[in-house]
Amino acid sequence: MSRKRVACLISGRGSNMAALIEAAKAPDYPAEIVLVVSNVAGAGGLATASAAGIATATVDHKSFGKDRAAFERALQDTLAQHRIDLVCLAGFMRLLTPWFVGQWPHLMLNIHPALLPSFKGLDTHARALEAGVKVHGATVHFVVPEMDSGPVIAQGAVPVKDDDTETSLAARVLAVEHRIYPLALRLVAAGRVTVAGNRCRIDGGIVPETELLVPSEGT
Repeated sequence: MSRKRVACLISGRGSNMAALIEAAKAPDYPAEIVLVVSNVAGAGGLATASAAGIATATVDHKSFGKDRAAFERALQDTLAQHRIDLVCLAGFMRLLTPWFVGQWPHLMLNIHPALLPSFKGLDTHARALEAGVKVHGATVHFVVPEMDSGPVIAQGAVPVKDDDTETSLAARVLAVEHRIYPLALRLVAAGRVTVAGNRCRIDGGIVPETELLVPSEGT
């Protein structure tokens, strides 16, 4: 089996990156994490990746001032040098330009801590509590130029409890993120995902509900 070469882009501790690294240890996993790139020097996730024997790089956006194009060209060059097939954003706190996104059509994944299209952007857990929703969760989607708007690959849900705080809700959603991101990357790397319009279709049938919807008990 030819495994897809994957780069994770991070800005901080990279907990979703760590989940992908752990999943990729399985012999039958169709992707391998070969590179972790941070736009922040000294980001915690770089040490995690190095400890796992994965190559790391820093492309510090601050070094480029306000020249986003130069930053993204340097980032793209780094990915090309490592012969990357797929890119996973894992807490990468930079908005990407249409040019960069265009280099990775349906080849760049992101995880968002909400059930898109609800609660795009930041502060999703606080906004979910304020809105009074009964179900919250996370979404893995392909990246498009519009923020948090790409075709959905996988979602996982948790119930919102009456006594939830932003912190408690965030913790349960994070556990879901760590499950569905490896699942989504597995599907994409195995060639099971096709995009029709703004919808993803899974070859071989839909993903079993038990893989996507986290039970209300024990979450």
